Amino acid sequence: HIDLHIRSGETVGILGGTGASKTTLVQLIPRLYDVTVGTVKVGGIDVREYDIETLRNAVAMVLQKNVLFSGTVRENLRMGAYTRPKGEVEASLADVYKRFPRLEERKNQAAGTLSGGEQQMLAMGRALMAKPRILLLDEPSMGLSPLFVGEVFKIIQEVSAAGTTVLLVEQNAKKALSIADRGYVLETGRIVLEGNAKDLLDNEQVKKAYLGE
Repeated sequence: HIDLHIRSGETVGILGGTGASKTTLVQLIPRLYDVTVGTVKVGGIDVREYDIETLRNAVAMVLQKNVLFSGTVRENLRMGAYTRPKGEVEASLADVYKRFPRLEERKNQAAGTLSGGEQQMLAMGRALMAKPRILLLDEPSMGLSPLFVGEVFKIIQEVSAAGTTVLLVEQNAKKALSIADRGYVLETGRIVLEGNAKDLLDNEQVKKAYLGE
């Protein structure tokens, strides 16, 4: 019972409490779940018509629980570009290192030894290695210190400003709406509110339910 759209280049926030179906919704886009009812389109094409590698080039997802490989930071990043032409990998690495200087400093370090915030940056960097048209972020601030939350959201803004479409699932409604263009509020698999992000920040229902005001 969800009907929504995301324009190219937009940042859209998906808000809602536990059990609102936020994660299920975003996992349908890259076909982590099969779409059995209704339609999900990317670039006007039903996702079921894409071969999976083409879809993974178009859509990259950072999961709520980071799934990192046991190798180094650099090896994890290179895995993000496994569908890209080999000649583009080093250039993509340079772009990611420019955006995440901390990852370049730790490029030879085992991924599992990074702090929680650094692991989140690595997961984001790995997703960006695919040069996706759409970046899906599932609770990127979960479990991070306020310092890292600020850094992660700053990077999301930079990625958006560079032209990547961003769909951001977040329980931190204030942070999400502060950088989003538009937002949707879900409750048990239904949209109960939608609109301009600034308008949602000022909405009394949102303030009471999600901003603690």
